[in-house]
Amino acid sequence: MTDKKTGQAPASGADRLVTVGNREGVGILTINRPDAHNALNLAVQQALREALDAVADDDDIDVVVVTGAGGKSFVAGADINELAVRTPVEGIQGKLQGLFDRIEGFDKPVIAAIGGFAFGGGAELALSCDIRVGSTNAQIALPETGLGIIPSAGATQRLANIVGQGLALDMILTGKRLSAQEAYDRDILTYLVEPEELLDTAVKVAQRIRRKGPLAIKLGRQVIKRGFKADPETGLMLERLAQAVIYSHAEKAEGTKAFQEKRHPDFGSIRHDR
Repeated sequence: MTDKKTGQAPASGADRLVTVGNREGVGILTINRPDAHNALNLAVQQALREALDAVADDDDIDVVVVTGAGGKSFVAGADINELAVRTPVEGIQGKLQGLFDRIEGFDKPVIAAIGGFAFGGGAELALSCDIRVGSTNAQIALPETGLGIIPSAGATQRLANIVGQGLALDMILTGKRLSAQEAYDRDILTYLVEPEELLDTAVKVAQRIRRKGPLAIKLGRQVIKRGFKADPETGLMLERLAQAVIYSHAEKAEGTKAFQEKRHPDFGSIRHDR
């Protein structure tokens, strides 16, 4: 699938709409349509689904980074020509929403590396990721109401959960564009770095995750995501149940023993149990 020395897709795949790389256990999915600002037309959406299938089945990849090619755009939204002919049935089907739901619930942590424009569907893609690393040239907006439609790939819910209803309403109703600093200040971006540091920073964050207990990572993500949507009592019960599972697992024994022995834990030998 990839050259593990370079972390890049084969040269024959240079024209792929989504390229797949592997940087020491971190899958790099690059939306590769820079001439169209990486707009999410139907072909790109399908290519992204196939790329997710590939990394989901790749046991050498533990964390995924999603980014855009060209440096000017992460993803500048959906394809307007396709939007213009969408039908009510397609609205109900919500295929792009389903794709981003899959990313949010993906079995491996997903990090967005956002450089340049993240508009419309691009912002919604970023919001579906666990962690968002942004460059100082990033801009985030949801301009759909200017086209007579609304964001419908998750932003009406995910954005409000992150920034609160007030800013979410402002951004969606007015199309307000946030600078990278504004997005960072309002917790849309988790990290803010210079453009040349963007991908390396995202990979460093991914590598920090890879060094942790894989079962703890899996269950921690699930408790946060599912508990957030539940009442506090239910969320706390999920937390206790997850901890009970971990207490019975070899991962806990290795982690605590490594701490006592003043060494780094070796979770590699039990990673197949995740």
